[in-house]
Amino acid sequence: MGSLRLSVEVISLGCRLNISESEAIRSLLGNEPDIVVVNSCAVTAEAVRQTRQAIRRARRRRPDARLLVTGCAAEIERAELAAMPEIDGIVANGAKLDARAWNVPAQPKPAAPSHTRAFIAIQNGCDHACTFCVIPQGRGRSRSLSILEVLDDVERHLTQGAPEVVLTGVDVTSWGHDLPGAPALGALASAILSRFPQLQRLRMSSLDGIEIDGELFELLASEPRMMPHLHLSLQSGDDLILKRMKRRHLRADAVDLVERLRKRRTDIAIGADLIAGFPTETEAMHANSLSIISELGIVHGHIFPYSPRPGTPAARMPQVDKAAIKERASQLRAKVARVRSSWLGGLIGAELTVLAERDGTGYAENFARVALPAGTPPRTILAITPTQLENGVLQ
Repeated sequence: MGSLRLSVEVISLGCRLNISESEAIRSLLGNEPDIVVVNSCAVTAEAVRQTRQAIRRARRRRPDARLLVTGCAAEIERAELAAMPEIDGIVANGAKLDARAWNVPAQPKPAAPSHTRAFIAIQNGCDHACTFCVIPQGRGRSRSLSILEVLDDVERHLTQGAPEVVLTGVDVTSWGHDLPGAPALGALASAILSRFPQLQRLRMSSLDGIEIDGELFELLASEPRMMPHLHLSLQSGDDLILKRMKRRHLRADAVDLVERLRKRRTDIAIGADLIAGFPTETEAMHANSLSIISELGIVHGHIFPYSPRPGTPAARMPQVDKAAIKERASQLRAKVARVRSSWLGGLIGAELTVLAERDGTGYAENFARVALPAGTPPRTILAITPTQLENGVLQ
C-alpha cells in the first residue's frame, strides 16, 4: 500500500491581498504532493509572532511536508525566519505568483475557490512613506493591473459562481496612478459594474479616504450593487499624530467625507484602521482617536497596538510605554464595540440581504454578521429580517 499523498495547504496571514494571493499560490502548486505554504504578514511585531507560531504549528501538524514561507515577513524578517529549523525554504514575496519560484510547472486557474467571496488583487506595493509602515519594504513600489486584466479576473470568478467581488491591494486607491492616462479607481469600478450586469455585489477593501475620486464617491453614494461599506485607512483621530505618521489627511477630511456620504446613503457602514500608542501620543491625542469613533460612527474597527518596525522613522521617535499602548488599544476596542452594538441593535427588524458563508452565518451589504437558517448553502444570497442580537451576531 502506497504512502498517503496529502494535498497542498496554504496558510494565509494578514490582509485581504494575502488571501487573494494565497488562492493564486494554491492554483500554481496544483497537485504537488505534501507541500505547506505559509503566506506571512509583517505589518506589526504581533503579525510576525503569529507568522512564527503558524510555522511551528504547521510543522507539528505536517512533520513530513515540505514547508515553504513567503509573504512580507519573508522579506522583512528573512534572516530570522531562515534560522527557524521548521522551514524548508523561503520564496521571495515579489516572486510568489511565478510558478518558477516554486519549481513547479504552471497550473491552470482553480475551478473551485475556497472562499465565498472573490478577492481580486488589483494593485500591489505602495509609493507612500508612512513613518510607521514597513510594508513598502516587503511589497515594493505601487503596481497596478490594467482594466482588461482586472476584468478578465472578475469574469473568471463570476464563471466560478462568485456572487460578490472584493477589490484588494496594498494601497487600493492608488490603483491606476502608474497606468497610461492615470485612471482613478472609480473608472475601474464603473468598468466592472458596466461589463458585468450579473455581478450582484462589489465591495472595496481598505481605502485611503483622501484619494477617493468623484466617480468612486458617486458609486459609493448611489450604486445599489456597490456595497454600503467604507473601510478607511484612518490610523488616528489627532491631527498632529497624523502629520507625524506622514498621512495625507487630517481629521476634518475624514469627517467631511463620511458626512457627505451619509447624506446620500444613510445605510452606509463605516470601518477604520486605528493605531493605539503611536510614538509621542499623549492622553489628549488618544482622546481624539476615541472621539472620532463616535463622530464617524465606526462600527468595523481594526485596532493595532503600535509596535516599532525595523527601519521605519517612527521606530526612532520617542516611544509610548507598552502598558499605556495596551490600555489605549483596549479603550479603542471597547469604544468601537459600544458603537457597533448600538448600530447592530438598530438593524433588528430591518430586512437585510445576506451572503451566506460556510459557517452558518453570512454578511449583509453593510458587513453586519447575520445568523442563517440551518443548511443554507454557501454563496446563497437571501433576505433576512433579524429579531434579536446575540454575541455580536444578528439572529
